[in-house]
Amino acid sequence: MHKKVLLLLALTALVLAACGASTPSGENFTFGVILVGPQNDHGWSQAHYEGGQYVVENLPGAEMIVFESLNPADKPEATLEGVVDEMVAQGATLIITTSDEFEEDTTTVAAKYPEVTFVNVSGDDALTGEGPANLSNIMGRMEEMKAIAGCAAALTTQTGQLGYVGPLINHETLRLTASAYLGAQHCYETYRGLDADDLEFTVSWIGFWFNIPGVTSDPTEVTTNFIDTGVDVVLSGIDTTEAINVAGQRAAAGDAVWAVPYDYLAACDNAPDICLGVPFFNWGPDYLALATAVVDGSWTQSWVWSGPNWADLSDLDSSAVGWLNGPGLSEEAAADLADYISKLASGEVAVWTGPINLQDGSAYIAAGEVGSDEQVWYLPQLIEGMNGPSQ
Repeated sequence: MHKKVLLLLALTALVLAACGASTPSGENFTFGVILVGPQNDHGWSQAHYEGGQYVVENLPGAEMIVFESLNPADKPEATLEGVVDEMVAQGATLIITTSDEFEEDTTTVAAKYPEVTFVNVSGDDALTGEGPANLSNIMGRMEEMKAIAGCAAALTTQTGQLGYVGPLINHETLRLTASAYLGAQHCYETYRGLDADDLEFTVSWIGFWFNIPGVTSDPTEVTTNFIDTGVDVVLSGIDTTEAINVAGQRAAAGDAVWAVPYDYLAACDNAPDICLGVPFFNWGPDYLALATAVVDGSWTQSWVWSGPNWADLSDLDSSAVGWLNGPGLSEEAAADLADYISKLASGEVAVWTGPINLQDGSAYIAAGEVGSDEQVWYLPQLIEGMNGPSQ
């Protein structure tokens, strides 16, 4: 296995190196990207892979080493430490680990290689002080984009039933799912004039970021069950595209159903006619800033929750997260959604405005108050009114 890993890394680095250029310091710069899924999943991992490509395209002399599908199902013999050992041996001075699944192990390898800069995506060890000085965290501020997704769903549903295909349960997935619910409630009431309490919003967690046969629930079956029981808009919170794939198949068979995929800019392509839009990550600009800081020696430890460019959510050179309308969104819904987005951008509307109670009925954000970053980041449960488990 050792030789296979080495060969894969070497071949990938060769393909993704910049052509003949060098950094401003005159030396080549090698960085590693470790993906939990395949680089062509049309979801989470592909968004990171293309973020790395952005660095290669915009930083002369940069070359990227990629290790994909580091997870127990696809490569049970591989470890994050083993992959990092190989990347460091090939000269990587910046290594980005792109999953919360890697958070604990990233802290361990960062201590092992203090001369290398590590960035773990979605973790908080730099915030809590648990990480060594050469470790940072970064995450996109996706909450408002998820609220926009929920709004699009609420503006479209005819049955008043929304289904959310969730991955595993942690603070990140709880707050993103709840953000979609809050956006849906707001728009169901504000633009459609309906009682928000009548909108059903059900979460089904599959148990991991993507399907692992025999281990997780099957997202294809979850989506099918949603539609069979009256859900007509399915939102995805997992890394892969089963929700929109199934919804597209059911629409082709005559069902009035729509979908909102996740993570990747081009995710609507799988079934464009029924796609309402996609909240997506755009890692390129932040990855380029990190790489540039490592090259010029200005990098310092940080915890970054990187937000959108509200002036242009589709600007791939400036916005860390974005929203793109899909062909399945009606003109009327698109107009209402544009109004909602403009109010989020101006601050007239804040997604996390109280009163908000947790699912167990306990008060969380008081009436008229806006939740702090800490309250949003560490949301401990789903919120009142949502269907589905919080643990």
